[in-house]
Amino acid sequence: MKAPIFSAIALMFIGATSTYAAEPIKTVTSSAPKVLLSGIDSKHNDASIKAQDDFYRHVNGKWLKASNIPADKSSAGAFMDLREATIPRLHAITEALAKQHPKPGSDAQKISDLYSSFMDTARIGALGLKPLESDFAKVSALSDKKQIPAFIAYLNLVSVGAPFDIGIHQDNKDSTKYVLDVVQSGLGMPDRDYYLNNEDAKLKDTRAKYLKHIEKMFALAGDKDATKNATDILALETELAKAQWTKVELRDPIKAYNKIDLNKLDSLTPGFDWMSYLNDLGVSGKLDSLMISQPSYLTGFNKVLQESSLDTWKAYFRWRLLSSAATQLPKAFDDENFSFYGTTLSGTPSQEVRWKRGVRLADAGLGESLGKLYVEKHFPAQNKVKMEKLVSNLLLAYKQSIDTLDWMSTETKKEAQAKLATFTPKIGYPNKWRDYSNLTITKGDALGNLRNTRMFASKVELSKLGKPIDREEWGMTPQTVNAYYNPEMNEIVFPAAILQAPFFDAKADDAVNYGGIGAVIGHEISHGFDDQGAQYDGKGNLRDWWTKEDHEKFAVKTAALVKQYGAFSPIPGYFVNGELTLGENIADNSGLAIAYKAYKLSLGGKPAPVISGLTGDQRFFMGFAQVWRGKMRDATMIVRLKTDPHSPGEIRANGTLRNMSGFYESYGVKEGDQMYLAPKDRVSIW
Repeated sequence: MKAPIFSAIALMFIGATSTYAAEPIKTVTSSAPKVLLSGIDSKHNDASIKAQDDFYRHVNGKWLKASNIPADKSSAGAFMDLREATIPRLHAITEALAKQHPKPGSDAQKISDLYSSFMDTARIGALGLKPLESDFAKVSALSDKKQIPAFIAYLNLVSVGAPFDIGIHQDNKDSTKYVLDVVQSGLGMPDRDYYLNNEDAKLKDTRAKYLKHIEKMFALAGDKDATKNATDILALETELAKAQWTKVELRDPIKAYNKIDLNKLDSLTPGFDWMSYLNDLGVSGKLDSLMISQPSYLTGFNKVLQESSLDTWKAYFRWRLLSSAATQLPKAFDDENFSFYGTTLSGTPSQEVRWKRGVRLADAGLGESLGKLYVEKHFPAQNKVKMEKLVSNLLLAYKQSIDTLDWMSTETKKEAQAKLATFTPKIGYPNKWRDYSNLTITKGDALGNLRNTRMFASKVELSKLGKPIDREEWGMTPQTVNAYYNPEMNEIVFPAAILQAPFFDAKADDAVNYGGIGAVIGHEISHGFDDQGAQYDGKGNLRDWWTKEDHEKFAVKTAALVKQYGAFSPIPGYFVNGELTLGENIADNSGLAIAYKAYKLSLGGKPAPVISGLTGDQRFFMGFAQVWRGKMRDATMIVRLKTDPHSPGEIRANGTLRNMSGFYESYGVKEGDQMYLAPKDRVSIW
């Protein structure tokens, strides 16, 4: 199933307590520092590069020169460092649970056995393709295309790639109800451009290697028609790609709002048995309509369904099942899967060690159960207290700023204030934890366990239909290094794991925290007022609460941002898509501007201390630049430029700072400096 809908800060699933998680959250305390710390990792600064010419490299230059991307990673940097630091912590928790000889049926048993089953490569090798036999039998049993809707329901339930996917979320025009949303899917490569762009040599090469990858995987599975089936599958996926909306088109929530009565679906997809699909999905009788996010795609898919042979579809389904199971199959399948998705697509030379992959699997399957133990051990109480103060100051800065905006009318400002007043911050961890009692994990059944965790997650989502909205639910686990804004809930969420240096340092002076996590907070709040979030009101409903003049003034500012960011080329021949990244670029610029104002508010009229020769403002901007420290392999960068609504880290730093007047004042940036933009070209939204 498709993950919940929200806007995250970086690259983007809740019930009674678990068996062993009934104790209150324990907290970790530490004594206050005696000396104010700047929070700036100065060993990475490169004084040979002028701050006025390239602030990102001025702050991070030595790190960029000295660091290498690990052989098993597609990128490196601040985000990855925190994510990597989390894995050993979760591993220690997992290992400790196993030593407790956990009670059968407990969450501890499930985490331990999910992990150990993945680690038992000898058993996985001995079983071969036996774990897939029942799935392949389902495909072989398809004797008529009329049976395909029910089979797609099964694939959706176990999160195996299918021509369309589903998600459960609030009705965008009635946020008191859940809807089932049908969305385009079905491709084995990251984006339609990988299938349709015949001018880009790198994409054409990737396409050729994808064809060979399918063929190799089928050959390993003993398919005598591997070459033909691979060719047919690529052709089928190409037809699906032709029907898909572009990533830019997918950003329009109004265009994507298409609630269609069940009795009218036949006009969209003639002959497709939706009743059979919904029955096998387990929701028959619970719905009178479906949300169809991309109607033209479904019509296109249905055309491909009718025009492609049943044998081609059966080959496609076998491929999707085989590909999704590769990491739980013998080494040859796992290696070939990584060869394409890791090395060809992302440029990563080596696969990550298996124990780390096992921890990530356990985290994905029982994330909240692991998360509760993670919070007990690794989330100090003062972090949450200090974060609450930061969030409060950011919201106050937004409140004050709304009344001074030159592009928003008095009428719209009242609506904006009303929406801001209903923002819900969630910090650290949820108030209630997911109940995993209905999840079955069996030791030694690696693929079965993967299927069960995914089926369990799907049923949790589907069970929401017809129930009141659960406003306590989180879309990320506490151990996730990320943050998000959910327009349907009008909430901003900051998991515990991101509340660490360089984003947040409880021992450091406030300047670096406002520049780091403060800008993240501001970023997430601003999503409520960007080109997408502003289409939702404070209750989470799609409603146009802006005047026509407001839209026009805002469009002028955003058009300038599209032009600015569209000129950046992280690697030769590939540019940032200014339209695709618009919402996140708005959020970066707005978030930093508001964080700067909030920092000033936090000083209470007193001057900021000078620490290590740096003023408060300078530490603020350096704190912002150092969180985007990172580097990425070219192949991964291409994928990101095609699919990611965020600009690359270097551009998020320099591109944002060029629009900040406070940055110019702090560092004396003047005409002739490379960071300089003429005042008329700077975009100031907040």
